[in-house]
Amino acid sequence: MITTKVYDNNQTAIPSEIRKMFKVQANDIVEWIVNENGEININFRKRSRLDDIVGIVSSKKPIDSVKIQKRIEHGEEIDFSRH
Repeated sequence: MITTKVYDNNQTAIPSEIRKMFKVQANDIVEWIVNENGEININFRKRSRLDDIVGIVSSKKPIDSVKIQKRIEHGEEIDFSRH
């Protein structure tokens, strides 16, 4: 079992073994997911950059890419056929 301490400002460190195993780097996102049994699952993902999403969709109307990215980060499904 690997343990870490939570500090006064509610921060903790990701142990080096875990960082190496999942290739976690600075600016990666840590997702904390509580399942129906009250158990916590943690996922690591790379932060999306504008370069990552440019050109994915096309539209005749202007698209607010920041708003769409935030909705994606919150797990919302985006129907691009409406845009």
